[in-house]
Amino acid sequence: MSILPIVTWPDPRLTAPCAPVGEITDEIRVLVADMLETMYDAPGRGLAAPQVGVSRRIFVMDVNGRAGPRAPRIFLDPVIEAWSEDTATGPEGCLSIPGIVVEIERPVEIALRWRDIDDTEQRETLVGFPAICAQHEIDHLDGIVTFDRVSPEARAELERTYRA
Repeated sequence: MSILPIVTWPDPRLTAPCAPVGEITDEIRVLVADMLETMYDAPGRGLAAPQVGVSRRIFVMDVNGRAGPRAPRIFLDPVIEAWSEDTATGPEGCLSIPGIVVEIERPVEIALRWRDIDDTEQRETLVGFPAICAQHEIDHLDGIVTFDRVSPEARAELERTYRA
C-alpha cells in the first residue's frame, strides 16, 4: 500500500464529474487500499478518488476517525436515492482545501446505494455524521467542492483566505 499525494484546489480534476468504476480489477483494489492508507495518514474521515487524481466514482470513509477503532468503508458507484427534508448546518473541512472550514447545510439522512469491493450491491440509510460525510465525498465525485456550496460573497472571501 502507498500514501498517495492529495490533489488540492484549484486543480481542475476536482471540478470534473467522475466516470463509473466499471469492472472491479486488481488496479481498483490497490487504489482503494491506497486511498484508505492516504485517508488515515492525512488524517481524514473520508477521501474521494478525484482527491488523489483518479476520475472514478469511488470514495472511502471511516467516521470513527481517531476516536475509536478503525471502521473503514468502501463505496463504488454510490447513488443517493433519497434525502430527508430535515437538514443541519455544520462545519466541513476538506483535505483538498487545507485550512478552510465551511459551514454547509445538508440533509441529515440519506438513502444510499453502492457496490462494495466484492461487487455486491449495498443499500443503507445513513443518519447524522455518516450521512454528511458521504454527501461531502459524493460531491467530489460530481465535481463539487465546499466552495460551491456557499454564496458567491462567502466563496470570494474563502478563496481570498485560502490563497493568502
